[in-house]
Amino acid sequence: MLEDYLPVLFQIIIAVGFAVATLLVSVLLGRSARRTKIKDSAYECGMLPLQEGQPRFSVKFYIVAMLFVLFDIEVVFLYPWAVVYKDFLAAHGAGIFFAALSFVSILGVAFVYAWRKGVLDWKN
Repeated sequence: MLEDYLPVLFQIIIAVGFAVATLLVSVLLGRSARRTKIKDSAYECGMLPLQEGQPRFSVKFYIVAMLFVLFDIEVVFLYPWAVVYKDFLAAHGAGIFFAALSFVSILGVAFVYAWRKGVLDWKN
């Protein structure tokens, strides 16, 4: 039974050996190169790096991104509902419609709240 796992063992040995060999070659060749201040500086498409690496984003950007994710999840929950709507309606009645209506109503209230708070206003 151990013979069945021999190809897997060979593959693991080859993968680990390849990783170790490439790291060793990288270290050995990297030591032989000359390091200068210009070579160690960041390269940004031919431009000199004068500013910090990451610009600061407004908090509004993150809030709008979170709102997008929240309202995008709505589609994830409504798609299966739409797929089984006819079959469930025939078997159990209109309960499925009111469940989805309450779900969309809660999201609508959240959208109106975010709108009134000015989260979706990009001018400020």
